[in-house]
Amino acid sequence: MTNLKDIGLYNLRNITRGAIRIEKNADLCYLSTVDWSLILDAVSNNYIVGNKPPKECGDLCPGTMEEKPMCEKTTINNEYNYRCWTTNRCQKMCPSACGKRACTENNECCHPECLGSCSAPDNDTACVACRHYYYAGVCVPACPPNTYRFEGWRCVDRDFCANILSAESSDSEGFVIHDGECMQECPSGFIRNGSQSMYCIPCEGPCPKVCEEEKKTKTIDSVTSAQMLQGCTIFKGNLLINIRRGNNIASELENFMGLIEVVTGYVKIRHSHALVSLSFLKNLRLILGEEQLEGNYSFYVLDNQNLQQLWDWDHRNLTIKAGKMYFAFNPKLCVSEIYRMEEVTGTKGRQSKGDINTRNNGERASCESDVLHFTSTTTWKNRIIITWHRYRPPDYRDLISFTVYYKEAPFKNVTEYDGQDACGSNSWNMVDVDLPPNKDVEPGILLHGLKPWTQYAVYVKAVTLTMVENDHIRGAKSEILYIRTNASVPSIPLDVLSASNSSSQLIVKWNPPSLPNGNLSYYIVRWQRQPQDGYLYRHNYCSKDKIPIRKYADGTIDIEEVTENPKTEVCGGEKGPCCACPKTEAEKQAEKEEAEYRKVFENFLHNSIFVPRPERKRRDVMQVANTTMSSRSRNTTAADTYNITDLEELETEYPFFESRVDNKERTVISNLRPFTLYRIDIHSCNHEAEKLGCSASNFVFARTMPAEGADDIPGPVTWEPRPENSIFLKWPEPENPNGLILMYEIKYGSQVEDQRECVSRQEYRKYGGAKLNRLNPGNYTARIQATSLSGNGSWTDPVFFYVQAKTGYENFIHLIIALPVAVLLIVGGLVIMLYVFHRKRNNSRLGNGVLYASVNPEYFSAADVYVPDEWEVAREKITMSRELGQGSFGMVYEGVAKGVVKDEPETRVAIKTVNEAASMRERIEFLNEASVMKEFNCHHVVRLLGVVSQGQPTLVIMELMTRGDLKSYLRSLRPEMENNPVLAPPSLSKMIQMAGEIADGMAYLNANKFVHRDLAARNCMVAEDFTVKIGDFGMTRDIYETDYYRKGGKGLLPVRWMSPESLKDGVFTTYSDVWSFGVVLWEIATLAEQPYQGLSNEQVLRFVMEGGLLDKPDNCPDMLFELMRMCWQYNPKMRPSFLEIISSIKDEMEPGFREVSFYYSEENKLPEPEELDLEPENMESVPLDPSASSASLPLPDRHSGHKAENGPGPGVLVLRASFDERQPYAHMNGGRKNERALPLPQSSTC
Repeated sequence: MTNLKDIGLYNLRNITRGAIRIEKNADLCYLSTVDWSLILDAVSNNYIVGNKPPKECGDLCPGTMEEKPMCEKTTINNEYNYRCWTTNRCQKMCPSACGKRACTENNECCHPECLGSCSAPDNDTACVACRHYYYAGVCVPACPPNTYRFEGWRCVDRDFCANILSAESSDSEGFVIHDGECMQECPSGFIRNGSQSMYCIPCEGPCPKVCEEEKKTKTIDSVTSAQMLQGCTIFKGNLLINIRRGNNIASELENFMGLIEVVTGYVKIRHSHALVSLSFLKNLRLILGEEQLEGNYSFYVLDNQNLQQLWDWDHRNLTIKAGKMYFAFNPKLCVSEIYRMEEVTGTKGRQSKGDINTRNNGERASCESDVLHFTSTTTWKNRIIITWHRYRPPDYRDLISFTVYYKEAPFKNVTEYDGQDACGSNSWNMVDVDLPPNKDVEPGILLHGLKPWTQYAVYVKAVTLTMVENDHIRGAKSEILYIRTNASVPSIPLDVLSASNSSSQLIVKWNPPSLPNGNLSYYIVRWQRQPQDGYLYRHNYCSKDKIPIRKYADGTIDIEEVTENPKTEVCGGEKGPCCACPKTEAEKQAEKEEAEYRKVFENFLHNSIFVPRPERKRRDVMQVANTTMSSRSRNTTAADTYNITDLEELETEYPFFESRVDNKERTVISNLRPFTLYRIDIHSCNHEAEKLGCSASNFVFARTMPAEGADDIPGPVTWEPRPENSIFLKWPEPENPNGLILMYEIKYGSQVEDQRECVSRQEYRKYGGAKLNRLNPGNYTARIQATSLSGNGSWTDPVFFYVQAKTGYENFIHLIIALPVAVLLIVGGLVIMLYVFHRKRNNSRLGNGVLYASVNPEYFSAADVYVPDEWEVAREKITMSRELGQGSFGMVYEGVAKGVVKDEPETRVAIKTVNEAASMRERIEFLNEASVMKEFNCHHVVRLLGVVSQGQPTLVIMELMTRGDLKSYLRSLRPEMENNPVLAPPSLSKMIQMAGEIADGMAYLNANKFVHRDLAARNCMVAEDFTVKIGDFGMTRDIYETDYYRKGGKGLLPVRWMSPESLKDGVFTTYSDVWSFGVVLWEIATLAEQPYQGLSNEQVLRFVMEGGLLDKPDNCPDMLFELMRMCWQYNPKMRPSFLEIISSIKDEMEPGFREVSFYYSEENKLPEPEELDLEPENMESVPLDPSASSASLPLPDRHSGHKAENGPGPGVLVLRASFDERQPYAHMNGGRKNERALPLPQSSTC
């Protein structure tokens, strides 16, 4: 809804079910101000996308502008803000004391059974709506006794339910009462207990459904009309079938009419050219014939041009209780088929001779058919070759070809006409077979693209032109042959899961393959121990804050169903992780969809990547099985202890073990190492596995649980004394730890064990223990603990050791060494103190009156504070109407201002605001930048109309420029833009008009000694009458932030519009504004393309400073491009002034320009001509006077970088820049670098 501004449902209090979906409303605001959690029970399923961005919305709740908010606040996504529906409607919130209850308009709590609101507090008769049910004017939680739920919201008695009838007829069956509810019909699986009963009883088998036609005869002429009979088992009335056309008719009719068992009247099939068979009435067993057609016909078949079969009488028993049959004008229905129906239905002898016409039934069918016999069949996994006897009609020329029909047939009960209709739908695949050139060769066909181990039904029909004596076609066809393709390698098992139930066992569960391609016989389960990750050996975990603790394979596999070792673990409490919570329906559905996708994806990978080799008869799994069976006798619990080096352990390739699992999809793998990672492969094998091999594997990685006590250090801890007050502790490693031992921790001390020492795995492997240094003499105790991947082991028993005191001689030696060192340290300290004191005294001898001051960053000077003046406008004179867009400081609105323009009571204006979160400094900066505009009064400069600085928010009133900035306006003129205002791209005269208006505004600014510094199309504005004006200053930089570049940590710079001297030295002058004006002309010619497109900001910096220029735009007029090149002179003083630019194009301007421009105003005074500096060393002194002869100028030396030559004519100066032979970015100016021939106007400024 493109025009929807707000939702505005301010009385909406509750949505009882479901969620909300709000999307693709381009102008919809006030979505972030509504707290949907107050209306919905859950907001996780809400879908709110594609609406107007919140930052572009001015979502102001009532009273916010006046600083008197009327709405309450709540927190949404950590944002505490006011909640409202519109600018004048708050969102209703009930007091917290009410909890989940509703409340009145006066915030009084309603009765718990009220929903939404109420007219009186705590009164269950004053509710607007009931939370549960409504009965006798009262809201109740459940219906009282002897009343029943009705329509989900109210309670009714039995008499009320009995008197409810369908609107169509007074004879309709009334409503029923079932499970405490009054409903129109019994639910699925139940039937009325008698025709007049109001109660339901369970059905025995499928429930019968009686359908009755009001007009007694139901006409079936389309799938839509047949749909009315869906689910009917008994039809009271007559059936008239008249199907002339349709798509997939047979299957659709079977879907809607296949359950009909009894028809009480007659069945008439007429002009149904789309029907090939009547098998869609697959359950019809009785036609009562209570009402008959004229002539006492209860089964009438007339003019069905494609009807070939009635029913498959080998599997059908139909009885016609009363009436006769009539068949006529059914050219493809053999008379033998009709006679067979007579015998089955019990009507033989009722029909007269004319009721079954032998001349116009079956005259175009091959009723006299010879039987084709198959001679051989050969099968592969996806191919079948069949051959049959050569059929020889009386005239061999009448045999045209053969047609082979085949389809998948899980059961041997298909017929020739299953799924066929005359409109092209057919469940059979058809292949035409030409006659073999050699008459002695038996015909045959190769059927390919079949599924492995799938039963197919196949029959062959000859296409002939032979006629028998009664003018019927004579043909030939075979019986239906059932043949099965060979088995193939099955697909991989699905959904492999593994969980550990002990430290030595893993439970593995999987699902059967999606394509068994045979009779699935067994599975091969193979497992292999995985080496530890290499990085675990490299790191010293004593220096790490976090040990890489691993988790074992826990899960929700039903362990009780596994017969091997049905050990269970208690979950929760102190026994480990908590029990898994049951999954929600949404999680189950997501897992189901993910599993289905994974099946398809894995099958695709295996079919695409794994291509079987024809010379291999068996898969690798069987070969590995034969080679690894002998290794099963190894004791896996005692394998590979840590008596080998880390390098050997990393390079160890552990063997595979395997087992065979029959008739189930789960197993338990035992005798595993504790807390060790294993890879488990599952292969599917069918009955041909001995020949074909098993499937590729589906695998899973799982880790066993840690073993209790496995990380404990066995055996005693010993110690050895070492010199220098140290000892060496030794201990054995755990034999079968839980994974890898990462480190050891030693806790020791003399009185208490208050000191700790960490020993890394690498250090222990190197020394076999740890050394404790710098111990004081005395007795000590120590304990050691190992840390593995699963956690910490137990502390060892304490070991006692002692450190002896040193002798007197040793103490004397130490004193001799320490005394000189102490003396040196004291002397050095005194020297440093004297030096510091001397420096400080010299620094204090500065001249009198020297004062060092720093600026307080929180201090505002008087010059920074904005002072209201004559531009101040009263806030009540300003009215906002709509948003225009986001400005640099805040939102910009369109509005109306009263009395800001002389002789205009009201004026449409643009109102700039400051964001609520802006700081005081930002607000003052906003006002000061707006104050720059107070000095300007030019038609081609956007005017400031007033300022509202008193109160909040601060407002700046500007002249309204309805068509936005020039950059956006030019881009909207592109033909491919969706918002193109059906305006053609600007002509040359319009481009010149824009250029003149911009130049006039810049000339006014320069006359007032103002340098713009940021002239670009984004900073020019377009008025309603398409006049282009210089925009406000400093207020558009944030909108087009990508057009700016931050150089060297300084402020943002518009490098693509800056002149070379500004990029080099940071100097901005009138000449640099002229350069930017040339880039604006380039933007006008390209409809606001980005200058120097394809170059980064850094590349643009180097490119421009090295003399590079923009290329000429496509289809750019020469006059406009020459004007650009004049503005892009590398020497600033060679560029024309804005007054000279206007002078060169003034004849092209519209007549109105003279009346409003600064150029023609009295304020414009021509500047005095300056003398030219003709020093040859300075290229800035080259004259612009075309009368000056280049020959009269002395040639500059080779260090000047420029030289003057005879140009193409008077007034043309040729400049050449002497740069290196390498010319980076030369593609931007046609392969030249500052080498250009430019006609220059006579200058009055140089």
